[in-house]
Amino acid sequence: MDCASKCSTMVRVACLTNHGVYLSYFYKLRYAFRVFLVVGICLFTSRAVLAAKCLYVSSYHLGYEWNDGIERGIDRVLSGKCELDKFYMDTKRNKDEAFGKKMALVAKAYIEKTKPDVVIACDDNASKYLIKPHYKNAVLPFVFCGINWTVEPYGYPYSNATGMVEIVPVKVLVKELKKILKQTKHAIYLGPDIITEHREYAHSKKVYAKGGIEVTPLFVKTMSDWETAFKAAQKVDFIILGSEGGFNDWDDQRAYRFILANTKIMTVTNYAWMSHLAVLSITKSAEEQGEWAALVALGILGGKKASDYAIVPNRRWNIFVNQRLADAANIDLPSDITRKAVRVGE
Repeated sequence: MDCASKCSTMVRVACLTNHGVYLSYFYKLRYAFRVFLVVGICLFTSRAVLAAKCLYVSSYHLGYEWNDGIERGIDRVLSGKCELDKFYMDTKRNKDEAFGKKMALVAKAYIEKTKPDVVIACDDNASKYLIKPHYKNAVLPFVFCGINWTVEPYGYPYSNATGMVEIVPVKVLVKELKKILKQTKHAIYLGPDIITEHREYAHSKKVYAKGGIEVTPLFVKTMSDWETAFKAAQKVDFIILGSEGGFNDWDDQRAYRFILANTKIMTVTNYAWMSHLAVLSITKSAEEQGEWAALVALGILGGKKASDYAIVPNRRWNIFVNQRLADAANIDLPSDITRKAVRVGE
């Protein structure tokens, strides 16, 4: 090959090589631009969502176990997705109606000051004192949760509100009881003398009645009265334990020692935080309420209306057994229950 041919070949190779380099740079630049564009959109969207304000209004106080579970569900879903603020009405420890109305006005003033884009309201009193009197069919969207059994007292649905109703799995509990006990004709409902427990009893009584079980209530005001009532109730087929939320002098360790020493019959509950005091517990999931409400709140922030979501009941429950209490009461728990249950109180 002569010199000219060699040079010509070298030029062509150089051109092709440079062309490849230019193409490589071109594709890299185009890819980088796409990445930059996607990241930019994501950052913009993220900032837009985080710029949204969510407010959680609890009817009760921080430290009340059921509501803490709901709050955990809310935190889990909304973390990093909106600016989450919280307000506690504290109406579990302060049961007076005047206090509830007063705290609703404080909450309303806080809402007007902070201007949230959506409000998640937990438990009955937030609906009773805040939403119904001040925000029924208003512009601000609300997602409620933790309302016991029915929304009828508050007149839902509203154009600006939806939520999850809290249904106690009594029917499931009755079904399991009939597998365990030879006789299930008469039970005692033992709980604090507060409005929530009266409502729980009234609704539960109807479900038990359908299962052929008569339920008599024992509502008390102090822990000492609760202990006296528990002893007196040992003559029925089983005892249904209500919440301890209405007792100002409640001592959980004392309650456990007392029940362990005095239980002679079956004890059941539908409250997760009371499960260590009962032989069998079938409970709702607090986290389910919070997670569902938070997901709906995100949907509203994304452009949907509260009225686009139907009001729904809770769908999940948990089973707990306390084998130590079962042994103390000479109760034989079937393997199909113990196999799927969480053991507590041991």
